[in-house]
Amino acid sequence: MTNVVISCHNCGQHASLLPGQNITRRDTCDSCDADLHCCRNCRFLDPGKHNQCSEPQAEWVSDKDVANFCDYFEPRPSVDLVNRPSNQRRNTRNQFDTLFNKKP
Repeated sequence: MTNVVISCHNCGQHASLLPGQNITRRDTCDSCDADLHCCRNCRFLDPGKHNQCSEPQAEWVSDKDVANFCDYFEPRPSVDLVNRPSNQRRNTRNQFDTLFNKKP
């Protein structure tokens, strides 16, 4: 299993979670001290849904930017494109160019 990378909803700072590691209500961003266990960092956040959440059993949370007690919270993973090894970036670029028949 690989680490999961999440981004802070406030500053965009990346944080890496080990397999099986959870974000608790008290966890904050190392860069800006924003709460990490909040709706804005949850994969279920969906402003177009009822309660702005795609988890149907979740209760309404009025302030989406602060820590809450939601039992359905799951961190929204992000892709860390900056810290990938250079050969992996190059390989991804080559795959992209091949897809659109461009010469690298």
